[in-house]
Amino acid sequence: MQKSIHREERVLCLHFDRDLEIEKMVKMLPACRWSQTMKCWYLPNTTPNFRLVLEKLRLVAYVDFSEVVKKTEAIQKERTPSPTSARKATPMAQLSEPVQQEVEKFSKWLKSKRYSTNTIKTYTEAVKTFVRFFKDKTIAQINNEDLVAFNNDYILANHYSSSFQNQVVNAVKLFFKVVDNRLIDVDLIQRPRRDHPLPSVFSKEEVKQLLDVLPNIKHKAMLSLIYACGLRRNELLHLKLTSIDSKRKLVLITHAKGNKDRIAPLSDKILALLRAYYQAYKPKEWLFEGQAGGQYDERSLASVMRQAVTKAGIKKPATLHWLRHSFATHLLEAGTDLRYIQELLGHKSSKTTEIYTHVSTKNIGLMDIY
Repeated sequence: MQKSIHREERVLCLHFDRDLEIEKMVKMLPACRWSQTMKCWYLPNTTPNFRLVLEKLRLVAYVDFSEVVKKTEAIQKERTPSPTSARKATPMAQLSEPVQQEVEKFSKWLKSKRYSTNTIKTYTEAVKTFVRFFKDKTIAQINNEDLVAFNNDYILANHYSSSFQNQVVNAVKLFFKVVDNRLIDVDLIQRPRRDHPLPSVFSKEEVKQLLDVLPNIKHKAMLSLIYACGLRRNELLHLKLTSIDSKRKLVLITHAKGNKDRIAPLSDKILALLRAYYQAYKPKEWLFEGQAGGQYDERSLASVMRQAVTKAGIKKPATLHWLRHSFATHLLEAGTDLRYIQELLGHKSSKTTEIYTHVSTKNIGLMDIY
């Protein structure tokens, strides 16, 4: 990892020998792109990005970040002296053969239960991070007090988010149910208190600005479909040609979050846009395909969104998910029943959908204080 300047922006450059595992991990880093001129992957040089790269790449045991880790830990030690600070380097440790076998057994169990690919990856990496922290213990020796120590000495000490902590707790809790460790009482494992941020929403005018600045019909069709149907990113990328029912004016969303299928209505305007896109690109299997065929890349989709936000002159840290939030909020403001919005979004609980009532202008009362 090396600091540099690229296109008048401070960046972190990631140099490594060609390795599919590392490359796959790097591609999943947000805002990470390939530079043809520098011949390396890079992302904006910010403190959160530095920590994220360090955390993700240190999971690959054969990547030597020892010097970076030493410097980082020295800085942390100066800021917050702690007798347990020496333990923070333990996630760099190699997994022993018995532990590796247990983790692989856990991964296979998740697959057999048909957990999603993303969940399997997230839970497996979380468990690896946890067991590496206790390199001097076998899995059978780990107890509930160790989990508390991990939360304090690793997650909190490194200022990781509550959502990351929650992921680790969920993964560890499930892992010890599978491996049947008698020293761990899973019922005593408590999840952290979660933050409850309000969803970020575009105005209708901003959505129009965003879509109008897109000259590429494929890019316009992708973002328009996300907004018009309230899709998640992966739901859009997994749509196939057969997912569009033009006669009934519906889109079939299969294997969505929680392995739930649902349908969403398509307006005449969106159908016309999709037909024009199809005539221009002639996709073969997936509704939206990359230049070389196959499923469209999620990083490229995120890049399309960033460029559209910039061109539209929107000064907000917007992401693709803002379009889904905007879809729900605008429906609510138009008087659509909350239960129907829940079905369109694919929410399991109505409480999840109710959060949009807090950002809907229809439900905000304005008092005349003059």
